Amino acid sequence: MDEQQAAVTGPPLDRRAELSEFLRSRRARLKPEDVGLPDFGRHRRVPGLRREELAQLAGVSVAYYTRLEQGNGRNVSAEVLDSIARALRLTDAEHAHLTHLAKPKSHKKKPAARQQHVRPPLRQLLDTMEGVPAYIVGRRSEILAWNRMAAAVFGDWAELPVTERNWARLVFLKPEYRDLFVDWEQKAIDVVCSLRMDAGCYPDDPRLSALVGELSVKSEEFGRLWATHDVKEKNHGVKRLHHPLVGDLALNFESFRLADGTDQCLVTYHAEPGSASAESLRLLASWGSDATRAGTSA
Repeated sequence: MDEQQAAVTGPPLDRRAELSEFLRSRRARLKPEDVGLPDFGRHRRVPGLRREELAQLAGVSVAYYTRLEQGNGRNVSAEVLDSIARALRLTDAEHAHLTHLAKPKSHKKKPAARQQHVRPPLRQLLDTMEGVPAYIVGRRSEILAWNRMAAAVFGDWAELPVTERNWARLVFLKPEYRDLFVDWEQKAIDVVCSLRMDAGCYPDDPRLSALVGELSVKSEEFGRLWATHDVKEKNHGVKRLHHPLVGDLALNFESFRLADGTDQCLVTYHAEPGSASAESLRLLASWGSDATRAGTSA
């Protein structure tokens, strides 16, 4: 399952425009009463807080905040960003995204479009996790490596071209994945939020911008979700699936970010012991490659 890279690239995302739209979208979701400001019932031309109200809450001048919202974060301090994040009531993930957009890390010198390799010991680890669907996902939602149980649950990704081993393309462009995820909309939101985080860290990644451009053209739903500028990290939870062979599955998932600077995550799934889902996983494991082939063709 050696990973290869597609040659398709696109122009980099406009970091200043991303910063501007992100701040506007976060400001628009707040009302004066949400942050303890009086609302005198005056007609508002746009939803949410005004710039001057946000600047007041953050303790900065209106002119200063306006320059930042126009995408000029060159000289902004970490302290000011912290104040603005508090005023906007940003989550930790949103705060990190704002910082990446306003003050790109100088240590990101490794080319974002470089090949993503999975270390051989990690591949061996996946293979030893019998009965546990597991895979490694990298930047741009690319699926880099997986074990036999992951193929039995999600489909045999080895049968796909390398460029299609990507959660964003699978969720938005493959109808069978719309059927697989019981709450498809939430899965779609999670994928887009993850791509947004990548865009903040690597705005100059041509492969990411090409992926966003492709999906924006091919999927109206992707375009709608991308326009929200939402970001979040979802490291654990329950995923409900409707598998073509064993029916409904309720699987707990855990996502572990690798500490080796590769921007890769190990994602595992398991069922509650003694549950119907646990029995279904046991059946899939016993069927082995037959389950993988049947699930792919279903």
